[in-house]
Amino acid sequence: MSNNNITVTDESIMSKIYVVRGQKVMMDSDLAALYGVETKVFNQAVKRNYARFPEDFAFRVTNEEFEALRSQIVTLKKGRGQHSKYLPMVFSESGVAMLSSVLSSELAIKVNIQIIRIFNKMREMWLTHKDILLKLEELENKVSGHDREIQVIFEYLKELLNPPQPPRRRIGFNVKDED
Repeated sequence: MSNNNITVTDESIMSKIYVVRGQKVMMDSDLAALYGVETKVFNQAVKRNYARFPEDFAFRVTNEEFEALRSQIVTLKKGRGQHSKYLPMVFSESGVAMLSSVLSSELAIKVNIQIIRIFNKMREMWLTHKDILLKLEELENKVSGHDREIQVIFEYLKELLNPPQPPRRRIGFNVKDED
């Protein structure tokens, strides 16, 4: 999608979804960039409508969570997404949906719709693959703790494939030592 020479791809949005406190969230600076506004302006709009953003919609990350976010975002440098006085705000899917009532530019509305669709696709993918994930977890639980037993089985298989050779009798002239 493009508007005013700004292109927003599904991949670029998906790359900005992180996990904090067990929920998928997006950072204020990333959302502001997607909506084509400065982070400060974005956060002012949210602050003016604070009652619309309960803790499960938006929250400020802790120092520890910010450090964890930095590890999720390989290219995040110190200072990016963090004002000198404030840690970044993050927004859950519900918070992103609520942003549509706060930000009213044409670009913000289009990007917001696209973000909500991506959150829905991610949820559908998770539900579709939930059975596979459960089976993998079940298999992992069965296999864990059996490492030594599996290693012994492989050792036996290697012995069967390459049995030890009995020493061969040497051919040729043998000289016995005479005492």
